[in-house]
Amino acid sequence: MQVNAFVLHLLRATARRDNVRDLLAACALEAEIWPAVDGATLSSTELSSTVGSGLFRPAYPFSLKTGEIGCFLSHRQIWAEIVRRGLDAALVIEDDAAITPDLYRPALGLGLGHIDRLGYIQLQTRPQKGPAKLIDMAGACALSVPERGGLRTTAQLISQDAARHLLALSEPFDRPVDTFVQSHWHTGLRPATIEPSGITDIADQLDGSTIQGGAGKPPLAKLGREWSRFRYRRAVNNASRHSKAPAEGGLATGEVE
Repeated sequence: MQVNAFVLHLLRATARRDNVRDLLAACALEAEIWPAVDGATLSSTELSSTVGSGLFRPAYPFSLKTGEIGCFLSHRQIWAEIVRRGLDAALVIEDDAAITPDLYRPALGLGLGHIDRLGYIQLQTRPQKGPAKLIDMAGACALSVPERGGLRTTAQLISQDAARHLLALSEPFDRPVDTFVQSHWHTGLRPATIEPSGITDIADQLDGSTIQGGAGKPPLAKLGREWSRFRYRRAVNNASRHSKAPAEGGLATGEVE
């Protein structure tokens, strides 16, 4: 099986350089740095050409920040590269991750053993909530397919078939990449999860998030945003319960929504 690792790194985030080198050394795969798309440098024409609105239900209630657009474009570039190189799968890991080898290595082995069938496996940084179908275990690491897909793209394995599939469905896109991947009622691909995975998010120990926004809003605007978020999450829970995507993971065939 030909599996590469891509460490997604925003080049202007110089405080993360040492951590990037640590990830390259510790990921236990042939690895390289993938320069992230800097959303702050995109022109209005470039931004408008990639972003739609209300592309599928439930409609995402917020405008995308430039950092979120750059992040999604970065992941799409890697999905395209997986297909271009003919890789069986790839590990995509963001530059604010840290690896605990004693947990990560069995988690990686567990994921690689199932990635061909499951297509997309998140190496989660926090426990998954809600119902889930247990697929397999390796020591303390549990591989499951949750009813409601998890958020965050700190680290994930993705197969070539899944990369090709998600690439085709995300041109254009209207929500952040983790929210898009979560939407298995639309994609037909229910993301699997490994937890614990040996992956932790250490953005706060580095330089904070490189996707900024939301600070300094007046209280009424914050309240409105939280109400919109609540309604969206409730709709996601409902769509997840009624999704036709396979409950045990893998790509669905035919119409999903």
